[in-house]
Amino acid sequence: MNNIPQRGVGSTGTSVTEFGLGTAPLGDLFEVLEEGAAQGVLQAAWDVGVRFYDTSPFYGNGKSEHRVGHFLRQKQRDEYVLSTKVGRVFRPAHDLATFDPGPFIGALPFEFSVDYSYDGIMRSYEDSLQRLGLPAADLLVIHDLDFYFYETEARVNAYLNQLFTSGWRALDELRSHGLIKGVGAGINELGMIPRFLDLVELDFFLVAYGYNLLTQEMLEEEFPLCEQRGISVVIGAVFASGILATGAVPGAMYFYAPASQEMMERTERIEQVCQRHQTPLPCAALQFLLANPIVSAIIPGAMEAAHVQANYDLLQRPIPADLWNELKAEGLLREDAPTP
Repeated sequence: MNNIPQRGVGSTGTSVTEFGLGTAPLGDLFEVLEEGAAQGVLQAAWDVGVRFYDTSPFYGNGKSEHRVGHFLRQKQRDEYVLSTKVGRVFRPAHDLATFDPGPFIGALPFEFSVDYSYDGIMRSYEDSLQRLGLPAADLLVIHDLDFYFYETEARVNAYLNQLFTSGWRALDELRSHGLIKGVGAGINELGMIPRFLDLVELDFFLVAYGYNLLTQEMLEEEFPLCEQRGISVVIGAVFASGILATGAVPGAMYFYAPASQEMMERTERIEQVCQRHQTPLPCAALQFLLANPIVSAIIPGAMEAAHVQANYDLLQRPIPADLWNELKAEGLLREDAPTP
C-alpha cells in the first residue's frame, strides 16, 4: 500500500487522503458496470492507498451505496473516511414498465422525491446507512441544490428556504452530537457558494464546475470567501467530465454535454503546451488541482480498476515548472492560479 498524503477538511478535525474515489460510475452512470468490475474499482483504490470514498443515494438510486458499503464493511471502520449525500428520499418505483433510470442506466428500481426538510434529511441519512450496512458516515453533503438541477430562481430559492428553516437543524444536530464529522454542499456551478455561506455554517464544498485546468473562475470570489472562513474544497469533476482525460477528440464531453468549439480549441492549446513538456494532459489536470491549498482532495471516478492505477501513477509523475509558466504566459491559466 502507498501512503497517500492526507489533508484536513475545514475545521472538522478529520483528514482525508488527497486522492480519493468518486463513485458515481458505480451507480452505472451512462453504462452498466458488472458487480465484479465495480468491486475491482474499489479494491484498486484501496490497494493504491485511497482512504476517502464519496458516494450518494442518487448514484444508481442506491446502487453505488450498496456497492461501496459491501466493500467498506470488510475494512476497519477507522481506516477510511466516507461521505454520502442528502436531499433526495427514495421509494420503490410505482410502475416498473414506465420506470426511467435517467443517466444511471442500470439504476435500481427506486424513484426519489426532493426533500431538504428536517425529516427528509434524517430519513435520507438513515436510509443511506442501511444501504451501506454501516453504523455511520463521516461527512454529509447537501446534494445538487442549485440551478443545474432545479433551473429556476423560484425553485432554488424554495429549496434553500426549506434547508435553512428545517433541514439545517437535522445536519447541525447530527454534527453537534458527533454522529457525523462534517457537513458540505455539492456545487455544480458558480454563484451558489456565497448563497450557502449566507445561510449555513458548512465545513467544505464539493465542487464540480468552476475550478479545473480549463477554467478557474472560482478564484474570483468563491474560493477567497471559503478561505476567509476556513472552509475546504473537494474537487469532483477533475477531468471536467471527460475532455481533460481524452483531449479535444471528436465527441469530447465538457460537463456532461458535447464540448463547445471554444472549449475544444482551448483544450487543444493546453495539450500542445503539455506535449512540449512531455506531460500527458490528464497528468497536468490532476496535479494542478492539488496545488491549491484550499483543496482537501480530488475524487476522480473510475469505470475500471486500471483507471484508478493510471490516475495514481499520473499524480506521481514529475511536471516541469516551465509547463505552468508557459500556460500562464499564453493566457491559458490565470496568473493567480496556484501551481505545483
